Amino acid sequence: MTTALVPTPVGEGLKAAFRTHPAGVAIITANAPDGPVGLTASSVASVAVDPAAIVFSVTRATGSAGAILAADSFVVHLIDDDHSALAQTFAVSGSERFTTEQGWATLPTGEPHLAEARVALRCRPIQTVPVGSSTVVIAEVLEVLPGTAGRPLVYLDRRFHPLPHDTHL
Repeated sequence: MTTALVPTPVGEGLKAAFRTHPAGVAIITANAPDGPVGLTASSVASVAVDPAAIVFSVTRATGSAGAILAADSFVVHLIDDDHSALAQTFAVSGSERFTTEQGWATLPTGEPHLAEARVALRCRPIQTVPVGSSTVVIAEVLEVLPGTAGRPLVYLDRRFHPLPHDTHL
């Protein structure tokens, strides 16, 4: 039997602190033996430019997250407000995903790709680090696939929010 983790006061405080700290939104996809998998993440950040590397975390090693952790490569789509409904779909287990209507295609390397995302980063894992019930993934960026820029999207207080798009900032 698995025992559910009981949140500590510090853990609850951390959740509350980050609830009011905006984060960019990404959809991470991979090709798994049973077909394409994907999830929504708000923990993606750049790490280095030489080698080009990013970092993100997943909260469990099962389902889509487990398939992404097991994949030789995956694609991190940095998305805009136009894809907020898609981000919500990929945040909920069992939602319909990878439909033609959603705009998905397959890269020549086999990963699912959303060409209309602001930018997509095709990556390979370099290292994974277990931390409690989460896993931190450090990945090398193999290819940058530009898409269509729109209004930036952030995750704040458990909801997606668009930001104004101003090219003069």
